[in-house]
Amino acid sequence: MSAPAQSAVTKGVLRKFIDSPAGPKTIHFWAPAMKWCLVFAGIGDMQRPAEKLSVSQNVSLMMTGLIWSRYSMVIIPKNYSLLAVNLFILGTSSIQCGRIWKYRQSDEYKQKQLLEQKA
Repeated sequence: MSAPAQSAVTKGVLRKFIDSPAGPKTIHFWAPAMKWCLVFAGIGDMQRPAEKLSVSQNVSLMMTGLIWSRYSMVIIPKNYSLLAVNLFILGTSSIQCGRIWKYRQSDEYKQKQLLEQKA
């Protein structure tokens, strides 16, 4: 295929993406794009000690990821970028909840609880 013909095909694909029902001219594109910040924050929290993590925050993020993953598949148009970001949110918050649970099962946490009760 010649360069001008290939360029025309590429423009066609790019134009189709831009004008699609889930393209960058719609909220269906920008909402998932901004939700990636939650994923990056969750990944950043992997460096924090488990004792400093919030159970309620991570459980709510898990539920958000679960609910919106389902929703992204029942809306029209199906929004695969929303599905992807919410699965990542579900995954990162599940890992964090697992870290919190593991910490709370540790002897270190139980010792801290005993000292707080005595004080």
